[in-house]
Amino acid sequence: MPDDTPPPLSLRRVEPALNMKRFYTLTLQPTLFGEVTLIRHWGRIGTRGQNLIETFADQEAAVSAFTRLARSKRARGYVPPA
Repeated sequence: MPDDTPPPLSLRRVEPALNMKRFYTLTLQPTLFGEVTLIRHWGRIGTRGQNLIETFADQEAAVSAFTRLARSKRARGYVPPA
């Protein structure tokens, strides 16, 4: 994959008053067929969570989706782990 690929992103949202302890991870991976997959992993901290894998035909579309999702999660209060 080209050098403009963002590194894996791990975010957390912990709000004790709401009993909220969540994680969210984004990763880009190349496929064997020249496509790029965006792997989303999320759930409550301490659980296995869930995965969603989206495949994109090109690098630009995958990076765009990665950036959009990262911005959305940060707007909802998710921050990198301390």
